[in-house]
Amino acid sequence: MKKGGKFTEIEIQVQIEKTQKLLAFLKKEAKFCGKLEQIDSYFIPAHRNFTKVRPIKEWLRLRSSSGKHTINYKNWHYDKAGRSHFADEYELEISDPAKMKGIFKALDMKPIVTVHKMRETWVYKDWEIAIDSIKNLGDFVEIEYKGKDKGKKPTEITQEMVNFLKKLDCGEIKRNYQGYPFQLLFPKEISHEKM
Repeated sequence: MKKGGKFTEIEIQVQIEKTQKLLAFLKKEAKFCGKLEQIDSYFIPAHRNFTKVRPIKEWLRLRSSSGKHTINYKNWHYDKAGRSHFADEYELEISDPAKMKGIFKALDMKPIVTVHKMRETWVYKDWEIAIDSIKNLGDFVEIEYKGKDKGKKPTEITQEMVNFLKKLDCGEIKRNYQGYPFQLLFPKEISHEKM
């Protein structure tokens, strides 16, 4: 959802026991958008290490995907239990990622991790549904809300996403609130919530 100069990202990231149930539904009911490779490089400023805070609130990412390149900053919002349901997101397309990395280096921005992802994407109603295969991590499902603000809270929207997967009988659903870069950087700190 876009508000003013920023975009509010509302999504869930889960691992499900029966991916084939979801795939069968998507092939029948959703619009297939394609399969692509994404390489996401994450950076931190030398003077402010994002990864020293728990839960991590901020990420700065350079993405290369199908010949397009973007720079993205996210600031996650957490509830009292440490669960995130949405983030303030700022994203800009860039033409030359090598020059952007040069700017980062000059500003003492340090690369910390790269997420190598193969993604298949569908659109179903107000949702973008992606099945991700992450190198050295495994397979995940991301559902992101792409609709307009209808007065619902982010927690209500994300619960509808979980209910959707339960209705499809996808088996055990493990929700991750930490994201792919965190899981690659801190494998001993990975935690999931069974839904």
